[in-house]
Amino acid sequence: MTKRKPTRYRILKLLLVLAVLAAAYVAFDLLAPRESKMRDFNPDEVARLETAMWRSYYSKQQIKLYNQMTELLRSQYNLPLVRSNVVAYEAARAAFVFKDGHNRPDYEKALPNLVSFYTSIRKVSDIPFDMDRAARLELEWWIIHRERHTHKPGDLDRALAELAAELYRVPVERAMEHARLRAEAMTIRDNKAESGGVTEQDWTKIDELLHESWRSLKEAVHS
Repeated sequence: MTKRKPTRYRILKLLLVLAVLAAAYVAFDLLAPRESKMRDFNPDEVARLETAMWRSYYSKQQIKLYNQMTELLRSQYNLPLVRSNVVAYEAARAAFVFKDGHNRPDYEKALPNLVSFYTSIRKVSDIPFDMDRAARLELEWWIIHRERHTHKPGDLDRALAELAAELYRVPVERAMEHARLRAEAMTIRDNKAESGGVTEQDWTKIDELLHESWRSLKEAVHS
């Protein structure tokens, strides 16, 4: 018995030290200054992950979508491990709150999560975009896309371009090609889903369009 107490004490002391170190790591991860060169994104990697996230979203694979978002945040926005998970939660939560909505008041329930998401991106961004406006522009294109049958052609393109223009602080016209290609990819997915299902060949075409779209934006933000 006399030998057990010191051993138990050492174990408890070790666990306490590990807990303190873990807490310090999390605090540093969440609070340490970080900067993301927003215009230096890899368009092909963004396109690959966007295709993957669309597939997860429409398949209602929330955990998969969440993991793909954390990968995007780490690789393209320079967010560290813990912070990328916290921010990804806000994005995934917004997406599925919106997915369950049926009208504008329902859709707007996703706005607080979108504001939180863009606030976190703004903290590391080297571009001084308006996070509240970015969140509202994000939600607006979601709504236009959901209610596409009540909107005229070009509305979705314009909404997507306005978001990109805000985030990268470029004229809307420079982001229109990016937006048009991205909207075309969405339209293929929607039309195929409504007419029986999206095939692997369809997803290949969607992926190709998204690659073109993000390459176009990369050129636009650097021109």
